[in-house]
Amino acid sequence: FALLIFFPVFVQAQKDTLYVYGPGGPFAPIEECAKIFGSRNNIIVKVTAGPEPKWIKTAKQNADLIYGGAEYMLTSFSMKHANFIDQNSRTELYKRGAAILVRPGNPKNIRSIEDLSKPGINILDVNGAGQLGLWEDIAGKKDAIDGIQKNIKQSFGNTALGIAGWKEDKSFDAWINYESWHYRLKDITAVVKLPNSINVYRGTPIAVTTISKNKDPAKQFIDFMKTKEGHTIFKKWGWK
Repeated sequence: FALLIFFPVFVQAQKDTLYVYGPGGPFAPIEECAKIFGSRNNIIVKVTAGPEPKWIKTAKQNADLIYGGAEYMLTSFSMKHANFIDQNSRTELYKRGAAILVRPGNPKNIRSIEDLSKPGINILDVNGAGQLGLWEDIAGKKDAIDGIQKNIKQSFGNTALGIAGWKEDKSFDAWINYESWHYRLKDITAVVKLPNSINVYRGTPIAVTTISKNKDPAKQFIDFMKTKEGHTIFKKWGWK
């Protein structure tokens, strides 16, 4: 008699995937939340971050969630891509404030917004993305707009380009940016915090897309980020 041996075949069910897109600024806390939420709910949460032109083509095909680095950014996105996000699902996560990023050790001894107007200070500026108008909103409270503008050595269109410029050109002394970026760039920056009386805060909005095939898990992921645990993660990365 032939001996027939049957081996069991194990088929692992493919996990669903949530696709999340947005700018680089909020990537770190959203990515950390994504890993925790995904592990607990047996779902993959893939966060793609960076300037919009790098991901919009793919996002138009599979995005479940879109987030912004400021409220106006998501509003601009929804105006540019009409009917792509579900406005009823739009949620504000947490706010983050600005700070002055300087070189490690703060060699120019920059302690305040007024110090950026001093002769010999070279400022890097990002005139776009979530930082559009950020430094001017702050400097105006101290009548320092003219002095800071004169010390801006170069402006960049987005944060990714600004980071590359900061790394390549060591003559930049300061960058008015979000404090949260220091926690992503600890090896090449120190942070000078700004008092609440002159600081500027911007939000972190997120919304479910109208093309999402996973609307319920997408909403649940937003809900998770709004929990105390989610808030703790955002605070670790520089949000309030």
